[in-house]
Amino acid sequence: MPKAPPARPRRESHAALVRRARQVDRLLAEAFPDARCELTHTSAFELLIATVLSAQTTDKQVNTVTPCLFARFPDAQGLAEADLVTLEALVKPAGFYHQKAKAIQGIGRCLLERFEGQVPRTMEDLVTLPGVGRKTANVVLGNAFAIPGFPVDTHVTRVSMRLGWVPTADPVAIETALTRLFPDDMWTMASHRLIFQGRYVCRARRPNCAGCAVAALCPSAGSFG
Repeated sequence: MPKAPPARPRRESHAALVRRARQVDRLLAEAFPDARCELTHTSAFELLIATVLSAQTTDKQVNTVTPCLFARFPDAQGLAEADLVTLEALVKPAGFYHQKAKAIQGIGRCLLERFEGQVPRTMEDLVTLPGVGRKTANVVLGNAFAIPGFPVDTHVTRVSMRLGWVPTADPVAIETALTRLFPDDMWTMASHRLIFQGRYVCRARRPNCAGCAVAALCPSAGSFG
């Protein structure tokens, strides 16, 4: 991530910024027509747990863990009653397994105790679960329930800063800024496209500006040596 965000183009009004953001999104939609959540899941519960496990690791790595995890513990009750040592062994490849095993077991218990074993459908309820912040809640809302949300992960942060859309690396401030650039029915897909852009093109090290579909609209293009 750059130490400081690039400056916006001179005299760029909010209306101009919105137009540029929409242009970027259209180009990214063409570049990444299959942009989606890459965490394998079949339910809101599985997506919630997978997203918690994805902290500080890759979706690909999480996808190697979750098939065995969900085969053994397919619901909130299973996680709540699981032996913690067994959970740790199952999630160990995802890293930080002590904290993550404790968090997902806590989620199972909270879902049983407060939500009848079901994943809640509001930001206010989701962020009360162990290990769940706004990013995870937005992932679940947008991808499991089709409720508008704008997940801000490290890729969204980095790309948004390089594009000059946001003046800060604070995820909550970025979420607020990005939701002002797009209508709410675009939030989830816009986030997916920014994630794909950051994951496959605008990487933290050696971004591929020469192969970038939005380089002409990016104030940082070509500035990374």
